[in-house]
Amino acid sequence: MLNTRALSYLSEVIRRGSLRKAATYLGIDVSAISRQIRYLEEQLDTRLLERHAGGIKVTEAGRLLVDHYHSQQAAEDAVISRLSALQGLVSGQVRIAVGEGFIADLISAPLQSFMTTYPGIELEVVMAGVNEAMALVKDREVELALLYAPPVDPQLTCHVETRQPLDLIVPTDHELAHFSRPVALQDLVRWPIGLMDNPFGMRQMVNAVAHQERIFLQARLHTNSVAVLKNFVRSGIGVTFMPELTVAEEIQQGDITVLPMAYPVLSDARAQIVSLTGRELTVAAKACLEHLCRGMRFFNADAPRLLGAKR
Repeated sequence: MLNTRALSYLSEVIRRGSLRKAATYLGIDVSAISRQIRYLEEQLDTRLLERHAGGIKVTEAGRLLVDHYHSQQAAEDAVISRLSALQGLVSGQVRIAVGEGFIADLISAPLQSFMTTYPGIELEVVMAGVNEAMALVKDREVELALLYAPPVDPQLTCHVETRQPLDLIVPTDHELAHFSRPVALQDLVRWPIGLMDNPFGMRQMVNAVAHQERIFLQARLHTNSVAVLKNFVRSGIGVTFMPELTVAEEIQQGDITVLPMAYPVLSDARAQIVSLTGRELTVAAKACLEHLCRGMRFFNADAPRLLGAKR
């Protein structure tokens, strides 16, 4: 039988990239990790790690072994959670990666109602752009991720998907607000543009359209904060791109308006909740997923202006 402690050490070494970093994270001596992994290699008669000047590289056998370990751990967690559910106890921890653009929708009501309905479930919310959020799911650091405009990835299972176009966000009294047609990138040359940093789905979509249209977008403001961009627009400094629901409160207050862009790739942008393919969700994670699908406006329907157009 494989030593689960040795497997956990191997997993942490791969995740941290070195024996020393893994030892620091686990709070143990480097030699203890090295010894356990060496015993594991001797037991299996195969190399699990290759050591070189640049650090540690996992072998194919090592990766296979760690994937097996993770699958076992996830299955065990799922069984334990189901046993608790049979006793009428829904408890545990759920970790979620969330882009900042979802936060206002998440905390407006769904988060509070979930915590009230399931007092035994502890939530951990990690802020992350789309690239980082996908990596956190794959590395099993989180159970669920809320993604905006993610690329297709067979390692991820999509549980819900809605259309949430990436719109142009401008002050209500802005000259562009009087356009009677969808806005093109060429229309924006007269105004300062603010953009999210490259790891975020919103920025990646704008980059793709600019590349396709052979247009160089000179952003005057780069940031990793949705709040900064909102204030950038609300103060009248410039314009930016966001889904309608991200600025729902500002629209209701009359500070901001959203304008459709003239590109199908932007109007067809999707919001998704995903988990790792093949990883069985615990009862707590399933309850959280169902609650988010029902309670978050991002996931219980398409964007409001799309629904209005259908009426």
